[in-house]
Amino acid sequence: MASGMTYTMTETSQLSTAEYYGKALCELGAEHKDVVALTADLAKSTKIGMFGEKFPDRFFNVGIAEQNMFGVAAGLAKNGLIPFASTFAIFASARSLDQVHTDICYQNVPVKIIATHAGTSFGQAGSTHHSLIDMTCMRVLPHMTVICPCDGAETYHAVKAAYETPGPVYIRINRGFDQIIYKNLEDCSFEVGKAKVMNEGTDITVIACGSCVYQAIQAAEMAQADAGIKVRVLNMHTICRYGHKKNHHC
Repeated sequence: MASGMTYTMTETSQLSTAEYYGKALCELGAEHKDVVALTADLAKSTKIGMFGEKFPDRFFNVGIAEQNMFGVAAGLAKNGLIPFASTFAIFASARSLDQVHTDICYQNVPVKIIATHAGTSFGQAGSTHHSLIDMTCMRVLPHMTVICPCDGAETYHAVKAAYETPGPVYIRINRGFDQIIYKNLEDCSFEVGKAKVMNEGTDITVIACGSCVYQAIQAAEMAQADAGIKVRVLNMHTICRYGHKKNHHC
């Protein structure tokens, strides 16, 4: 897509997953004066720059210093603000793990980490930008809630829910455009910690999260058509919810 938006933020069918995030964050910023945003010089790539354009006095670019960004975010949270900090998933989970672990999670402060370009979705950037470890790292940290939305619409609702969720939150999204599962925001209901049945079935249950939900739905449809196998697909978007013994489905 050419640089510069040729559509409005109300035409959500045209938005990338990260732009859904930017849209949700801008709406939160308009509703809540305690929302602030931080970037490590990746405002355009992560779309957190959309917030900076609307609320420049609540937007902080720390430069290419992710560890510092999370330390600053923790300090802002200690002073009563709700910081949303964005960078690529590998930089949040590998380069900055000590700061996330000690400054954010052990302090149990409400920093919301929105990590983009997860997995190998930024494949052309090479192995230094691939993130295969982030969910493993984040889900074992104290007080952390980990969410992996299946598409842009669910990302929008997850970001809104993150503001209301106590403590630190890690939301993992891909680069660019995911396969669309929900055509409209109104079609997607979201509750932290509650999985969703995406396809009914009685023979097999497939549990998926993130972009794999779309493939799971496709596989279920193929199994039904080719072999009459009825596959139930669960979208387990919340990988870890602190303070709850288990996720609930349906």
